[in-house]
Amino acid sequence: MDYQAFNTLRVDVVAGIARVTLDHGRINLLDMAMLADLDRAGRMLEEDPAVKVVILQSANPDFFIAHGDVSAIQQLPATPTPREQKLGDVHAILDRFRTMPKATIAKIEGRCRGGGSELALACDMRFAAIGRAFMCQPEVGVGIIPGAGGSARLPRMAGRGRALEIILGCADFNAETAERYGWINRALPATEIDYFVNALAIRIAGFPAATVAKAKQMVDAIDRTIEDDLALEERLFLQSANSAGAKTRIAAAIGGGMQTKGMEMCCFTHIWEPMAGLQ
Repeated sequence: MDYQAFNTLRVDVVAGIARVTLDHGRINLLDMAMLADLDRAGRMLEEDPAVKVVILQSANPDFFIAHGDVSAIQQLPATPTPREQKLGDVHAILDRFRTMPKATIAKIEGRCRGGGSELALACDMRFAAIGRAFMCQPEVGVGIIPGAGGSARLPRMAGRGRALEIILGCADFNAETAERYGWINRALPATEIDYFVNALAIRIAGFPAATVAKAKQMVDAIDRTIEDDLALEERLFLQSANSAGAKTRIAAAIGGGMQTKGMEMCCFTHIWEPMAGLQ
């Protein structure tokens, strides 16, 4: 397969392992260009018989993915567009990393917020670098809900109480806390994460591809309602995105520097203070 023609990422396949390296601007913003590349890359990886394991990683030492493009939310419809398939485009693109018959691993070194966290959550496994990785679902702070899988997947992994703390608190979580909450598999020293993930990928790639696919199929068989929950999440997300509060807070966030590297490097625990009093 020709994995060369991407604008926001690159794909390298060696010995059954595909490394998808995200490299898009100063903060790896999950915008329409990156979504289009993830869609095409995901489809190709899903069909490639030479690939057994997919590793998602970043070329940017500060950002896995900053978050989804907030400015694009202002143009969304109030309800899902009529369609035959259950999932909308964004959910389908991300959920493919869960459903493809390959083992998928997110290697997180840097800030991983919003849509970046949701991409990682769609993968089979997540590993994060201590002292470098920070996880966050900041959507409620701008008047919306996590709408690309976060609201549906986090309760399954972290439990109801911790999922609500993550989603409603809109704060950064370090790798150690994210591990304790079940958000990620393991928090690893920054000097060891490459070795650990590579060793795991090599081990899995040495097993029969059909067996890896069947193991994923069986594990997913215990949770048959994720698609229904993703579809509900989409409807509630679009309702929240079209609320007056969201329009006010998104405009304030963008006006305050959201999606610039200087602001994105700040701790999101304190980013909401200038919006105090906004509804």
